[in-house]
Amino acid sequence: MWIPHPVHEQALENLSSLAHVALGYGPNKVEFGAVASKVEGILLRTARVTAEQIDAAPLLKIIARHGVGTDTVDVRAATAAGVVVTNTPQANTVAVAEHAIALLLALRRNLISADRANQAGSSSNSRSQLTGRELRGSTLGLVGFGRIAAEVARIAASGFGMNVIAFDPGLTSEEIQRRGARPVSFEDLLQDSDALSIHVPLIPQTRHLIGESQMAKMKQGSVIINTARGGVVDDDALLNSLNLNHLGGAGLDVAEVEPLPDGHPLLARCDVIITPHIGGQTEESLIRVALEAADYICQVLRGEFPSAVVNQLSQLRDS
Repeated sequence: MWIPHPVHEQALENLSSLAHVALGYGPNKVEFGAVASKVEGILLRTARVTAEQIDAAPLLKIIARHGVGTDTVDVRAATAAGVVVTNTPQANTVAVAEHAIALLLALRRNLISADRANQAGSSSNSRSQLTGRELRGSTLGLVGFGRIAAEVARIAASGFGMNVIAFDPGLTSEEIQRRGARPVSFEDLLQDSDALSIHVPLIPQTRHLIGESQMAKMKQGSVIINTARGGVVDDDALLNSLNLNHLGGAGLDVAEVEPLPDGHPLLARCDVIITPHIGGQTEESLIRVALEAADYICQVLRGEFPSAVVNQLSQLRDS
């Protein structure tokens, strides 16, 4: 087993019961090349696994992603080599959903501006400029309606009295309704949302899904929340819309370039809240994610076929 980044100690203990664990971090750091010829499993957080690394590991059976996205793994090369790729799609659902709501609340109550005014000692002179907006009765639009989006919908509707609409071409209208939102077209979603929250993966079809033309169709003063993947929102188009005072703000846990370079114009804005991709970073979710990823590795090492497999199952089982 090779693990390039720190994970919860309980996950390490579970893995150590079945295999030798080589850590790619810390004082006794082991580089991948040193174990490639005998490694059977990789548990990764943010590291990349390339086709070259997969080719160099003839005994590799599984690459387990500590999280949801698998864009750092060459899944095609893994599938061709008969290597299982897994993720943990449910373990950080609550954490990311709560982060999306936190960003929305912070935007609507002008918390960044209020904090800066208070730190500068000018809050008493700027209270009228810090008047916020309530979530109750406003409309939340969800782009994509998987597990995380459904949890966001539940919190928004039951906790804040928001009207929730959703667009997901992969789901039927009946399924969207069952999960807790009113199904609408993409055009209606853009036009009717007071807040637009992104919950789709970054694939060629979704790159800049929310760009200049889409933002122009959104309500004056509406806001964008993105806790999914940078690149789904066109950062340049977002900046332009904010400069034109069309959009009312953005809450971003992800960006096209992470981290944004010093001096990037989005960083200096009081109407933009940017967090460093920490949506899934809670103590509870990190334990769940690590244990789930480790469990998938243990299953494969025992000769079992795990759930949450990203590869095409038919190709793997035939390989």
